[in-house]
Amino acid sequence: MSEEIRTLLARYSDGVCRFDAKQWASTWAEHAVWEMGPMTKTGRDQISTAWQGMLTRLDGVIHAYLNGRADLDEEAGTGTGRWYVIEHFKRPDEDPMTMYGYYDDEYCLEEGEWKFARRALNRIYYGPPDMSGPFTGFEFGPNVTISG
Repeated sequence: MSEEIRTLLARYSDGVCRFDAKQWASTWAEHAVWEMGPMTKTGRDQISTAWQGMLTRLDGVIHAYLNGRADLDEEAGTGTGRWYVIEHFKRPDEDPMTMYGYYDDEYCLEEGEWKFARRALNRIYYGPPDMSGPFTGFEFGPNVTISG
């Protein structure tokens, strides 16, 4: 696993937790795509503007990666990855919430640094921290069978 991608993830997460828009935006490629459910934003400026709007509705957030992997083609300057993430956040005058999900990522080398070319957030759980909400959005692979 590339240390550069771990650094990219750490900068992204730190930017989220500290509401540091400049740092967070620096993790995105100029023409990146960000997908979160029905929302799709294209380009670093549009992505950053949308994210800053989301922050205005939060008192605080903790964003942390649980595990993941990245595969890079150093010669081509591209790569892909999947990272499982948890967020705990609080909105004004509301109870705390938790989100578990995973990012499907595409990376590119831009100006000598690895950046996100595309991030698609797939939610697995979104609800109260006690996990009493529904689990949704997880797609099981072709070799996985769930029986009850």
